[in-house]
Amino acid sequence: MRFKAIKKSLFFSLFIFSGILYAQDPIGSETVTVVKPYTPSVRDASKIKATPTRNDSVSFQKKPVQYSIFSVPVASTFTPAKGRATTVERERPPKVYDNYATLGFGNYSNVLAEFYSSLEIDRSSNFGIFLTHNSSQGGIEDVVLDDKFYDTELNLNYNTRNRDLSWMAEVGAEHQLFNWYGLPEYNIPANPESDPELLNLDPAQNYYSVYVGSEIELYDSFFDSAKARFRHSGDSYSTAENHFNAEGLFEVEIAEELISTKIGADIVNGKFDRTYDSNPGYDYTFMNFNATPSLLILRDDLSINLGVNFVYGMDVENSDGSFYIYPAVSASYRLAGDYFTAYAGVDGDLQQNTYYNFFQENPYVSPTLNIMPTDNQYKGYVGGKGKLSNAVSYNLRGSYQSQYNKPLFKRNYDASTLEGESYTYGNSFDVVYDEVKTLSFYAELNVDVNRNFRLGINGEFFDYNTDSQAEAWNLPTMKASLNADYQITEKWYTGANLFYIGERKDENRSISLVFDDPIITLDSYFDANAHLGYRFNDQLSAFVKGSNLLNNNYQKWLDYDVQGIQVLGGVTYKFDFN
Repeated sequence: MRFKAIKKSLFFSLFIFSGILYAQDPIGSETVTVVKPYTPSVRDASKIKATPTRNDSVSFQKKPVQYSIFSVPVASTFTPAKGRATTVERERPPKVYDNYATLGFGNYSNVLAEFYSSLEIDRSSNFGIFLTHNSSQGGIEDVVLDDKFYDTELNLNYNTRNRDLSWMAEVGAEHQLFNWYGLPEYNIPANPESDPELLNLDPAQNYYSVYVGSEIELYDSFFDSAKARFRHSGDSYSTAENHFNAEGLFEVEIAEELISTKIGADIVNGKFDRTYDSNPGYDYTFMNFNATPSLLILRDDLSINLGVNFVYGMDVENSDGSFYIYPAVSASYRLAGDYFTAYAGVDGDLQQNTYYNFFQENPYVSPTLNIMPTDNQYKGYVGGKGKLSNAVSYNLRGSYQSQYNKPLFKRNYDASTLEGESYTYGNSFDVVYDEVKTLSFYAELNVDVNRNFRLGINGEFFDYNTDSQAEAWNLPTMKASLNADYQITEKWYTGANLFYIGERKDENRSISLVFDDPIITLDSYFDANAHLGYRFNDQLSAFVKGSNLLNNNYQKWLDYDVQGIQVLGGVTYKFDFN
């Protein structure tokens, strides 16, 4: 059949070819049209099987599995009981009392007294009273002059809070008494008990202070917060000082970035009735105004605060004013989540020094000081902090600071021109100023094992470089402390406070005696303090406090020995008026 098809195709081709040749006859032209119907045909095809046959000599057939179930009825007498929801035993919250009173007595005739009361005016406001007293009748070994002291403060405050703001106002008064009992050895006579000059010497110095202040915080406003305080201070030698400082914070969010501006004013005015060299007293007035705009940038684990501190300081008495620009930049980055966060920054400020701040730090200063502000030019720091576990956290920091007119406490010389004044026997301190650069390293470790035990350890090392002074007077080379609190049982609790202060330098000279080396090194000292308490019930508890438990006869200031072992016991009672 295939041969017949080839034969027909050959015949058809010859017929077409002969027609073309004939159509090319030069004698004439003629058109021939051949019409043949198209009759297509489909060849037979065999379908491929979906599953090919397998020709395997090794094949196994599945054997049918036959099984049967043998059921035996079992009689049951179990009857399920109705379920009851388990109740959670609620722990009774501790009772919070609005008032408490503490009274304690110890050796050296030490007395500790505290009283606090919070009176509710309405649901959103209350009035508070706080009174504290700490005193001692002295009795330090080998001290010739009276060494008693007491410190009493009364604070009255009013607090109110609503959905828009919280506001606080306070007024208070403080009275402190200290004695210039630290006579140098060369000013102690052979028989001090019978020396008429010492017998007629009254080394007491009284400090007085009254203050009024207020704070406000707004919750939904670009004006975030503000605070202000005015304090008047004085002493037994007609010294008077007025100090006013105020600060406000404005915050606004633009394009998801927080822009804040802090503005403030710090004004101090005072008068010393005398000077150490018998010259007439003098007045001082310093005014500092500052504005610190800053931009806070938060990006995932990165936080950057870019700011500048603009300060204008004026010495009113000398009609001298200066403008200062300080950096206010800080940044932190979480490199390893909560385990490690790196941080760094640089800042500065014009620090207002006051007579009140000086005698709070060193109550044995003479009432003849020179007051001026300190230019904290810059302080750069870098460090890292984080958590080693949920219970252990740490902080490491290194810093370098430059300060101009930094105040330093220095031993006063013996001045014969003011013979008879109780602070002119080499037993008081002056304040001198110098340019000081400080390099420091700080380390801190906190352990919170549980709610019953907490431990904190920190230490800092210092290296000072002075300009005109021979030493950085009375600044320690090292400071370290340990604080621990432990709730032994539900009723018993205890705690400890240990601190270490490194060596310090001071100068000891007089007009009548010249030392080969006037620079004296004060030994470092270690002080251990602890307390133990017992709660009889929610309202009444008793405590025992121990100070300087190692009985170290150290000197915090030159020739000012401290009391030995001090033990004080007392009770605390909590109550409500209604």
